[in-house]
Amino acid sequence: MRRCAWPLLRLPARAGLLLRHGGAAAPRLRLAAAASSSSSWNGGDGSSRAPDTSLFVPVPLKPVSDAAEEDVGAELTRPLDKGEVLKNLNKFYKRKEIQRLGAENGLDARLFHQAFISFRKYIMESSSVSADLHIILNDICCGAGKLCLLGHVDDLFPFFLRHAKQIFPMLDCMDDLRKISDLRLPPNWYPDARAIQRKIIFHAGPTNSGKTYHAIQRFLSAKSAIYCGPLKLLAHEIFQKSNDANVPCDLVTGEERVYANEDARQAPHIACTIEMCSTNTPYEVAVIDEIQMIRDPARGWAWTRALLGLCAEEIHVCGEAAAIDLVTELMYTTGEEVEVRNYKRLTPLTVLDYALESLDNLRPGDCIVCFSKNDIYSVSRQIEARGLECAVIYGSLPPGTKLEQAKKFNDPDDPCKILVATDAIGMGLNLCIRRIIFNSIVKPTINEKGEKEIDSITTSQALQIAGRAGRYGSSFKQGEVTTMHRDDLVQLKEILNEPVRPVKAAGLHPTPEQIEMFAYHLPDATLSNLIDIFVSLSQVDGLYFVCNIDDFKFLADMIQHIPLNLRSRYVFCTAPLNRKEPFVCTMLLKFARQFSRNEPLTFDWLCRHTKWPLAAPKNIKELVHLEAVHDVFDLYLWLSYRFMDMFPDAVLVRDIQKKLDDIIQVGVCNITKLIRASQSAAAPGTAEVVSEDFRLSRTKRDTRVISDRHDAKSTEALSVAVEVPGDRRTKNLKAYRSATRQEDLKSHGRGSLANRLLREGLLTQEMLRQLESEWQDQHRNGRYGLGSKRDDENSSKEMGKKKK
Repeated sequence: MRRCAWPLLRLPARAGLLLRHGGAAAPRLRLAAAASSSSSWNGGDGSSRAPDTSLFVPVPLKPVSDAAEEDVGAELTRPLDKGEVLKNLNKFYKRKEIQRLGAENGLDARLFHQAFISFRKYIMESSSVSADLHIILNDICCGAGKLCLLGHVDDLFPFFLRHAKQIFPMLDCMDDLRKISDLRLPPNWYPDARAIQRKIIFHAGPTNSGKTYHAIQRFLSAKSAIYCGPLKLLAHEIFQKSNDANVPCDLVTGEERVYANEDARQAPHIACTIEMCSTNTPYEVAVIDEIQMIRDPARGWAWTRALLGLCAEEIHVCGEAAAIDLVTELMYTTGEEVEVRNYKRLTPLTVLDYALESLDNLRPGDCIVCFSKNDIYSVSRQIEARGLECAVIYGSLPPGTKLEQAKKFNDPDDPCKILVATDAIGMGLNLCIRRIIFNSIVKPTINEKGEKEIDSITTSQALQIAGRAGRYGSSFKQGEVTTMHRDDLVQLKEILNEPVRPVKAAGLHPTPEQIEMFAYHLPDATLSNLIDIFVSLSQVDGLYFVCNIDDFKFLADMIQHIPLNLRSRYVFCTAPLNRKEPFVCTMLLKFARQFSRNEPLTFDWLCRHTKWPLAAPKNIKELVHLEAVHDVFDLYLWLSYRFMDMFPDAVLVRDIQKKLDDIIQVGVCNITKLIRASQSAAAPGTAEVVSEDFRLSRTKRDTRVISDRHDAKSTEALSVAVEVPGDRRTKNLKAYRSATRQEDLKSHGRGSLANRLLREGLLTQEMLRQLESEWQDQHRNGRYGLGSKRDDENSSKEMGKKKK
């Protein structure tokens, strides 16, 4: 690899420049030579796709203000007439031959324009330019309009190209950048794994089929083994199970290291989260759980890395049968065969013919699955209003709190017999559930572009969640699944009857080494820009895709102004955090700033910035903040294993994190009181307990789902109230008022119609406030249903602006 250089385009001596043999013919010969000597944009074979040049950020090049040396060009010729120079520069820009040559040298229309603007500014604002450029400019200006031309504007091209490569250094090393970002042979990244012949065993089956059990039995019997799971809870479960079976096993997660041996000597068995697995340590057996997550748009790269890179004689892969073909194909590229072992569900699972329809119909062992935290809060309060106790589990709760809530629900002696949870129960928790009840079958998701949208759950997701009912070995020998609403049940049956979509591709992610090589070639680019260029130039075959890197770029942009070396910056940008939590993002900034000053982040420093100790929450807002503080402690611990000297107090932080976990558990146990306190303190007209602030993109399938789910009149009333202009406005407001008065809360246990449409993206908070404000104004002024046509039209226009 060679670093991008700025080659000095040396011109012949002045005497040689004056030999033109027929005026303008020589410049064209020189241009042809420049074109032929340039490297091909596509690496010579034309096979590479053109990069997205909008990602190329020009390097600032300041004009020369005070010349350090005398102006040699002015001494040899004369001072330049900047007016004439400007005219000839503009002629140069308009020449079709010059634009064509620019394209042959990697300058598309956009880059050509940017390079010319910079080139012109540099010449016009510099007090002096290099002698060779000065002479050329002087000859062009002196020869303008004469029959025997002293110079031609085409002579500027070598200088223009040199300038373009200075502000766009990637032009000079495009071939090297393409080689670095070539992701077509990931198996070659792991020479240690390729040096052994591995045996691949795929345990395929649905939830509760015993596939993971059989893989773990082989894990326990091996002399050395590693378990790779998607969640800390799963890794902790295997860690506990292994040590209980007198098989010493260490626990390794991003935030925690627990050794089976008291002297911190590494045990032969390791249970870890999949991102933490080592591809250099040899094992007899490796277990990769939930292999279908290899297609995950954000984390799929970790499964790809484990599957291709683990150095184990036997690799046991567990997951859905939909991933068999992809795993077989990937192993074909490594020269390894796959043995498939299929499993069937151990207990029957029945889809009921009736929906729950009312929370009054709940029975012990029921689990209501929601896809938003607001639904969790709403449903749990309605359940406890009926005199029933319920456990609550959702994704942002600390692992300890999740385990305590699961234990409370599973305990036959505890009065808590109902569980309200998100799809966080889909893996990682052993729960005694009789019946799964889907509160909704639409879920916010992230598409391949990184945009958030809502759509009905996939067959894979539905099976994963529904399969938690009637778990083998629990007190319920048969599982049941249904929905809260009758309209959803028909579609749920359709979803469950559809075949699971096969996993088509495995995720990849740029490695730190690859980004470092990119930075070596492009030293002035930001980390976010390096990642963008890498993805733009990357080449993958049909078995792979590049994972979504929006979170990485978000953090890279956030800490760009902080002086950090590239490796440290990369580590901070891979930190696991929820970017929707402002407090956590702010603390990461403070961590990076303190780190950049080479000042250790001590326990006292952390307590001061998180205001520890903290009290039990009095409302939902305070509970959410406590969860964010817990995430900050997680972030500190995660960084402490990467920068031990700078984050020295991991033991103390882990102690207070456990105390915080206990405080959060108290809040979750009293969640109904917190919701009541939050709603009483909320402003009138507030529709949601907690705002989940993200943009939702609608899909065609999603629009159909929503329209089928709701009562036709109610849905039409709302949608028309928002979108239809003209004199129908007042009637629509009446329909809206009528629709929102329906006793949807009692009959469906789901909140008002407005709440439902807010959750599903049909309404925004701003649109709802506008509708309510207009209705209240009309009602107060006695004009409800009696407003003039002009008033209605004005109101409609205003709503149209709001909607846009």
